[in-house]
Amino acid sequence: MALSAGVNMPNLQTPPPALLGDGLILKGLEGKLCPQDSNDSWFFEPHSDITDKNVVVKAGTKLKLLPSATLEKIIADANERSVNQYRLEARVTKYKGKNYLFPSYFVPISPPKTSEQKKPDKTTPVKDSADEPNLNDANDILTIPPDVLEKIEAARAKMTQSGHRISDSNGISTDKQKSANEKRIPRTTDSVIIDRVAIFTERQKGEFSFVLDAFGRNVPTVRLKLLPCEALETSELIKSISLEPARFKIAGIVTRYKGNKYLLLQKATRIYSQGNFGI
Repeated sequence: MALSAGVNMPNLQTPPPALLGDGLILKGLEGKLCPQDSNDSWFFEPHSDITDKNVVVKAGTKLKLLPSATLEKIIADANERSVNQYRLEARVTKYKGKNYLFPSYFVPISPPKTSEQKKPDKTTPVKDSADEPNLNDANDILTIPPDVLEKIEAARAKMTQSGHRISDSNGISTDKQKSANEKRIPRTTDSVIIDRVAIFTERQKGEFSFVLDAFGRNVPTVRLKLLPCEALETSELIKSISLEPARFKIAGIVTRYKGNKYLLLQKATRIYSQGNFGI
């Protein structure tokens, strides 16, 4: 039976993209640092595909970099380079249908900016090209000064006697040489907290924090902004079904970015006060 033209077909929704697993560690990930957007966010475009079991993130896909002390160093380094190519070590996080990268180490693989080449001095006389030796011509005659010839002959005689080649004091051993483009950057030392009791809070819509519980002691309040990850998503769900302030025993990585403290949550277990702490 033919369908009437007036029958509305159900809306076909495209399935959500497959995501990399939360906690996946990526080492030696090469790609390009992309400029920040209006929200002060930075992105990374990998040069090759990222695979995790049956999930593939194609090369060139922009992945948001999470705030961290390492990201702050990358941004400072990028200001000295015309092409921002890097090799990263990063942890993948997953939050509300998106993947993020938490960088922990990086190596620049693009050369730094060079100063502008000096313009030729107009007062310097231009030599006639006919007077210059043609270095590309194997049959061209190049006059060698007598003192240089003497040194060459002395070196040849010494090499003939010893049977060993004379070492050049200006030579560079290739096994010890490091590329200037891949200058080693000191690894950022983030701290780790394990099994700390904290209260889950939301200061404004979409900005969540953990406040470390001081148990009534007169110590400064430590507030850690939470980075998007699977553990945060689970904590939000637990908090949404609770009418009371939610206390958790937490573990994760503490980092700093532009003067603020952030926490990449690894584990959050809901705990109950049993009325001992007034909540």
